[in-house]
Amino acid sequence: MTIEKNTVKRLKQLPRLFRKQDAEKVAPHTGMFLSRALKNGLIHRINRGNYINSFIHGFPEVEEVACFLKSPAYISCEWALNYHGISLQSPFVCTVITLAASVGKKRRVNYQGVTIEFSKISPSLFFGYTFQKNFYIADPEKAILDTLYYRTVMPAHDELELDAVDVQTLLQMIEKYPDSVYRKLIKLPTFKEKLS
Repeated sequence: MTIEKNTVKRLKQLPRLFRKQDAEKVAPHTGMFLSRALKNGLIHRINRGNYINSFIHGFPEVEEVACFLKSPAYISCEWALNYHGISLQSPFVCTVITLAASVGKKRRVNYQGVTIEFSKISPSLFFGYTFQKNFYIADPEKAILDTLYYRTVMPAHDELELDAVDVQTLLQMIEKYPDSVYRKLIKLPTFKEKLS
């Protein structure tokens, strides 16, 4: 496979994750450029209009791709619980919390064997996350509350490792959530001990 110098030059100007609009700035015939780069395995399409510059930068982590697709966004729920060592179960779904309106099952993306799903949250609940290695992820307490907010039950609640959870932070954060989240929290035996 011979790669044109112009193609490599253009790829060097694009970041690891890029949108079609980014390619339009460096390639005059964007559609043709993207088609050829895809065909030659130089870039990979994540979903419509979003690409990975794999030839120059390699493949990013799931979390980085997830936050790139719907910014502003952060990773939460089971994925964040596992990331922080609170849940030992390895999730197959990476939940992205976003302010973007386009969410739901039809908007899911599959990447490296993981399903990335997007959930919209109100601006008043869009807090409690930190920047880690090119992506934003919920703090342990926020991941717990988001899980209770979006799920009917806390998965494997009897197996949670709560040593890293700051109860005071959890109680401060929960004040912004609907009362139903607090009711779910106090029903869990593992949290009853922590809260008493």
